Amino acid sequence: MENTLRIYFASDQHFGAPTPEQSFPREQKFVAWLDEIKKDANVLFLLGDLFDFWFEYKTVVPRGFIRVLGKLAELRDSGITIYFFTGNHDLWMSDYFEKELSIPVLHRPQEFVFNDKKFLIGHGDGLGPGDKGYKRMKKVFTNPFSKWLFRWLHPDLGVKLAQYLSVKNKLISGDADVKFLGEENEWLVLYSKRKLETKHYDYFIFGHRHLPMTIKVGENSEYINLGDWIGYFTYAVFDGEKVELKEYK
Repeated sequence: MENTLRIYFASDQHFGAPTPEQSFPREQKFVAWLDEIKKDANVLFLLGDLFDFWFEYKTVVPRGFIRVLGKLAELRDSGITIYFFTGNHDLWMSDYFEKELSIPVLHRPQEFVFNDKKFLIGHGDGLGPGDKGYKRMKKVFTNPFSKWLFRWLHPDLGVKLAQYLSVKNKLISGDADVKFLGEENEWLVLYSKRKLETKHYDYFIFGHRHLPMTIKVGENSEYINLGDWIGYFTYAVFDGEKVELKEYK
């Protein structure tokens, strides 16, 4: 990756919520951003919760999002490498992106090295101390038997039910997602510092928190949270030397 021009990172678009009609302007804005970065992007990382809900039946995919999917296909066909990390809202993603768009789907944090800078990248849910209730819930949701049971629901019922529960429980942007808890209580900060005890990383890049943050976690290490595309419209870009958080206007 010595000749990388730009590496982009974005997370937590939650398209489809709270309603398709209200989500549509955000989708248009995201597609415009994708169109803009196409001119110099070498790699694009999507760090989860692109959709507020996604489930892949064997022969059915959720309705909508055609402009987003089409633009991702266009970027990929132009030679831009794209990685997709599942979030807690689209954790039931399987191989649709890989087969249709040639975009690998990653289910846990992964290490990458660009221009001698070491990155640990992921969505961020379930990492660090605490949040035991969610960790238990995630084990249930990712259990193959749970997915098998849900698959038996008719898509019209299953998708509608999942979307209702997601919005009703404010999983898209609950109060905890938009308040800075203090460096000593931000569990992804604590997770990053713990990882540094055994291995050096220059950058920890995560989503999930819906709050744009750049926090120094070591002498030469930074934790960056990407914010979201609901209220902040923020993303990060690596120019070969440093990572910078930016807002798309």
